[in-house]
Amino acid sequence: MLSDLALPLSRKQVASIVESQGAPLALWSGAVSSGKTIASLIAFLIRLTVAPDSGLVVIVGRTLQTIERNLIDPLQSTALFGPIAAHVHHTPGSSTAVILGRTVHLVGASDARAEGRIRGATIALAYVDEATLVPHSFWMMLLSRLRVGDQSRLLATTNPDGPFHWLHRDFIQRGTEVGLTNWHFTIDDNPSMAPSVVALLKAQYTGLWYRRFILGEWCLASGAVYDSFDAKRHVVDLMPRMRRWTAVGIDYGTVNAFSAVLIGHGDDDHLYVASEYRHDSRTAGRQLTDAQYSTAVRDWLANVRPPGEAGQGVQPQWVFVDPSAASFMTQLWTDQVAGVTPAVNDVLDGIRSVSVALSSGLLRIHRSCAGVLGELPSYAWDERAAERGEDKPVKINDHSADALRYALHSTAHEWRPLTRRNLEVAA
Repeated sequence: MLSDLALPLSRKQVASIVESQGAPLALWSGAVSSGKTIASLIAFLIRLTVAPDSGLVVIVGRTLQTIERNLIDPLQSTALFGPIAAHVHHTPGSSTAVILGRTVHLVGASDARAEGRIRGATIALAYVDEATLVPHSFWMMLLSRLRVGDQSRLLATTNPDGPFHWLHRDFIQRGTEVGLTNWHFTIDDNPSMAPSVVALLKAQYTGLWYRRFILGEWCLASGAVYDSFDAKRHVVDLMPRMRRWTAVGIDYGTVNAFSAVLIGHGDDDHLYVASEYRHDSRTAGRQLTDAQYSTAVRDWLANVRPPGEAGQGVQPQWVFVDPSAASFMTQLWTDQVAGVTPAVNDVLDGIRSVSVALSSGLLRIHRSCAGVLGELPSYAWDERAAERGEDKPVKINDHSADALRYALHSTAHEWRPLTRRNLEVAA
């Protein structure tokens, strides 16, 4: 099977593939783009050919969509798997696939309720994508379902999390006791990555994210969340003409502050936090209704002066709103505000998106945005939560930071290519 592949493999990848065949629990952990997923998928395919018919084969991910994107799409790529790809069949949205002639069940496990999807099943072979994102209760249920004697196998991949995460604490550190074999990968272990791409990826991450996603360390989230923020580098007094007004991010608050942040894509291919509306009921002495906030936001946008243009008023393509603010979104729709949609509120992924935009030098913030500039330097990780195995920022003075996260992370697929171009120019 290895001879059919269309890509080179490192010695570490080959060793992990071979050694995993005899391991009850096999885990590939470490940096992003380090080759661990390819190695683990090859190991899975080999094991699939000998998996007992008396049990199910399952692939587990956070959602069906992430399974399709992270695993099924690569398996169907002839550029990666050569002629093997022709033997991977899946209809998008279906909860099963046929791989090498074997039916494979695709199981989304985004919360503890997912354990009901495998309860009572007998599983011969399981593959888990991004194991740290799977609920602990689901993982333990999955282990209890590996019931085909000593022939059952569980293979998994993950990027590192905090050192107190249950996967690190209860399994990696106790590998011999629990039958887990772990292979640690860094970004330099992938022979398919061009050195220039590796250098660009290393430049995109700083601090916590660099240690976890480049070095592959299980390290504690501590200190400043946005440790790459530098007022000299990121704060500007002048902005270029905007190619388009990408988005507004809104963090809704009644007792807490309400913040709206406007993002533009400049002619110089940088993103700009160009303007901000903020209402703090505690300092203002009065709370506003949904209708009053809607009027305030529309008036604010109507009075923004686009740089390099004679008139005033902007029309953002999207207005991303705190998903919990359902009534406010209804008010905006009633007032016929265009592009209103719930923001993508994956906190850690969103923080990482903002961090990449800052560390790459892509994001710049106009000096008038006092809320954003006041919160970013003091936005910190909750160290008590980290000691419990959770990565959480301290929920204090974070309203403009959240609004910025909504706008950037919800449009990350659009601006991510600009980070590479910006880093290449800087180099």
